[in-house]
Amino acid sequence: MLNFIQGLLAAVLVLPAAVVCSSERADTPGSAIPVAAVDEAPGTADEERSIVLAGGCFWGVQAVFQHVKGVKRVISGYAGGSKASAHYDLVCSGKTGHAEAVEVTYDPSQVTLGTLLRVFFSVVHDPTQLNRQGPDEGSQYRSAIFFNRDDHRRVAQSYIGQLQSSGLFARPIVTETATLSAFYPAEDYHQDYATLHPNQPYIAFHDLPKLVHLREQFPNLFAARSAN
Repeated sequence: MLNFIQGLLAAVLVLPAAVVCSSERADTPGSAIPVAAVDEAPGTADEERSIVLAGGCFWGVQAVFQHVKGVKRVISGYAGGSKASAHYDLVCSGKTGHAEAVEVTYDPSQVTLGTLLRVFFSVVHDPTQLNRQGPDEGSQYRSAIFFNRDDHRRVAQSYIGQLQSSGLFARPIVTETATLSAFYPAEDYHQDYATLHPNQPYIAFHDLPKLVHLREQFPNLFAARSAN
C-alpha cells in the first residue's frame, strides 16, 4: 500500500501548482494554517470520538482523512436531511437538506479535533465557497461541521472565529456548524472511492493533489494509510 500511495503522489506532483492548493487564502499557499487556540482535552487510547465534516464531494474528503495519523475510520455519507432522502440520486438534487459528508472516527490520544480541523480548513476544501466546491455546485456540497459533543461545538465555533479574524482567507468563511441529528452511510460504491479509482479523471485532478498538500503541510500527520 505504501508504494502504491507513493506512486500516486509522485504522479500528482506533475500537475499544475495551482491545482494543489485547495483553499484561496490571503497569504502564500504553502503557509501553515494556525493551531486551534481552543481544543478538546486529549483522551485515552481505548476511547473513540467522532466528528462529521462536509467539504464538497465526499470522495476526496474521505481520502484525506484516511491518511491522517490517529484516524481510525472514515465513512462517506450524508448529514443534514432525513433517512428517507439519504440516497445519492436524491441528494444530488440539492433539495434534501443533506450534505455529502464523512464521519471521522479517531483516537483522541493521538489526534484532537483541533488538529483535524486544521486539516479540514487547509487541505480538504475551500471554506469560503458557498454551496459549492470547485466544479461541484449545490447545497449538498456546502461546508459544514456536524458535532455530537458540546466541547466539539465550542472547538469548531472558536476555530472558525479564529480563522475569520486572522485575515488568512481572502473571503469570509461560510462553514456551517450544527448538532448532528443523524449520519447515514453512503452506498457501498462510494466508500474508498479515491483509493479504488485513482485514475478516474475527477480523482486525479481534484482529490489526489490534496494528498500532496497534506504530506507537504503536515508531514508529521501524514500516513500512507491510517484508516479503514
